[in-house]
Amino acid sequence: MKSLEGPFPKFDPMNVPSNPTELFQEWFQFVIKNGVHEPHSMTLSTVDNLGQPDARVLILKDMDEDGWYFASGSNSAKGQQLKMNPHVSLTFYWSLIGRQVRIRGTSLRVGEGLSAKDFLERGGVARAIALLGKQSNILPDRKVLEESLINQIRRMKEKPDTVDPHWCLYKVTAREVEFWQGDRERKHIRLLYRLENNKWIKELLWP
Repeated sequence: MKSLEGPFPKFDPMNVPSNPTELFQEWFQFVIKNGVHEPHSMTLSTVDNLGQPDARVLILKDMDEDGWYFASGSNSAKGQQLKMNPHVSLTFYWSLIGRQVRIRGTSLRVGEGLSAKDFLERGGVARAIALLGKQSNILPDRKVLEESLINQIRRMKEKPDTVDPHWCLYKVTAREVEFWQGDRERKHIRLLYRLENNKWIKELLWP
């Protein structure tokens, strides 16, 4: 199967902002304007209690000059992994324009107020599933899921402001951010921002 067919946008690594969050925002606006499907999908990579890597795709909730935000139940598998080892990586890949962003940093739980706000902004079924508190547990039968959801949605209608006490909004503060622009001839452009003494250092990497 073919890959990196292009055409891809040009990227001048010598003409970029001094910090990676500004460049990320530029790239993110670019992918939105160019019709990339679900550009806010990203891979969150963590490490489990055996030191084994784990990864899953979830949604970028927000980002600002301080970091990138995502949400999860703290009692889920990834929530437990984050509690044990807050060092994570985030990966965005937008194949339509041949661009990838890799973020390595540390996750931090945000305040309860913002976490509750994020939870209440989720869809009804999504909130109901979270409130069941069984993510990643063994499911004996799909019928059990459907019955549990019916009961939980009924409870939510009685108390619509119910918030999952385990729901957390996390912020990832980066120590390294790499911007990768693909090339049809494999002469990829790789620009690394590396935090050193609270200052961002920019370095080009070999393809």
